[in-house]
Order: sequence, then structure tokens, then C-alpha cells
Amino acid sequence: MTKTSEILTKDNCQIIFIDHQPQMAFGVQSIDRQTLKNNTVMLAKAAKIYGLPTTITTVETDAFSGNTYPELLAVFPDLDILERTSMNSWDDQKVRDALKASGRRKIIVSGLWTEVCNTMFALSAMEDEGYEIYMVADASGGTSLEAHERAMERMIQAGVRPMTTVQTFLELQRDWANRDTYDAIMDVVKEHGGAYGMGVDYAYTLVHKAPPRVAGGKRLDPVPAVAAAAAE
Repeated sequence: MTKTSEILTKDNCQIIFIDHQPQMAFGVQSIDRQTLKNNTVMLAKAAKIYGLPTTITTVETDAFSGNTYPELLAVFPDLDILERTSMNSWDDQKVRDALKASGRRKIIVSGLWTEVCNTMFALSAMEDEGYEIYMVADASGGTSLEAHERAMERMIQAGVRPMTTVQTFLELQRDWANRDTYDAIMDVVKEHGGAYGMGVDYAYTLVHKAPPRVAGGKRLDPVPAVAAAAAE
């Protein structure tokens, strides 16, 4: 029996990315779409760093939805993409088999749309097989803020655990003394972590005197315009 109060670790969970495809993203209105993609890729990179068993599933790629974000595929270039026709990933046997193969009962979910594909998958996986679902709210999107929030409420009422992207990977990291993943996850934070990442860059360079990640061109000293004109 799973412990619902147990925190996530790199050894007790797996992750699924559901329908991160352009046509699905076009309909998202609950979150800025660039932020959504950034959070999804950040979550994917963290999942790879921590070695989480990962599933990517798509719906009607050729007929409607288009190909998975290239940035997501680049994180897992050799991972099979599990195509479906059903809006509910749980209806596809390949998806069920992939989740079962890991032997892990906690499933982190990032997908589109929150109120359709995410909700149906979460409720079905919980009802049929007793999986624990951890829904990453800011790496998922709905067709409106109302749709996203009501779907999250419905899933929470059913027992889904709500998460955010940064919360998820920091819970997996847990201790900054875990040096085997520290540097890699900090690289992800600096690239995708917004203000958090800017703060890390600032601390590294200004406080700890580390070299900047990108040196850039030569920095020229200020030359007041008046002085420059007089020199001519």
C-alpha cells in the first residue's frame, strides 16, 4: 500500500507528459504558453537528471495535434512516443504497460488540456489501478483559467496531489548536499528558472566570484560624450 503522505524521491515516482503538441497548446488560455513550454521542458530536464522513468504520449499527431514540442523531444531523443486516438491516455494499452513497467505507484503528470486529457487520465488511473497522481499545475494548461482551476479542484477532491514545477524538482533534490545532481539541476534552474535562475547566476558571479556562464564580448569603459567630443 502506498503512503499518501510520503514525499517524492527519485526512486519512488515516474512521470508522464501528455499531449504537449502545438494544436493543443494553441487552445491553452489558463497560462502564458511560452511559460507553459518553459516549465514543461524544465520539468523534463529535471526528470532526466533524477533518472525518472518517463512516458510521452500524443493524440492524433498527423490528423490534428502536430508533433511534440521539439524542446521536449530533445531531452529524450530516444524515447518512444506513444500515439493514441482516445482523449484519455489510460484507454491505450501501450500507456498502461509503460507505467506498469516502472513498478512505481506515484505518477507525476504534465499535460494538455487540464480539464480533459489530464483529468480523465488521473481519475481512471486512480480508480482502476490505485496509482497516486501528482498533477503539475503550471506545466499543464486548460482552455480557460476557469476550466483549469475547476479541473484541478475536481482532481484534488478525488485525491490528486497538486504540484508546481519548481516544487517538484526541489522535492526530488531535497538536500543540496546531494552533489550527484546538484550541478545539473542548477544548470536547469539558471536556464529555465526565471527570477530564481537569475538569482542563482547573481549569487554565483557576484557573491561567490564564479565566472559568468557566458563571458560575452570585451566590456569597454564608460566614455562621457562631452569628453569624447572635446577630444576630437
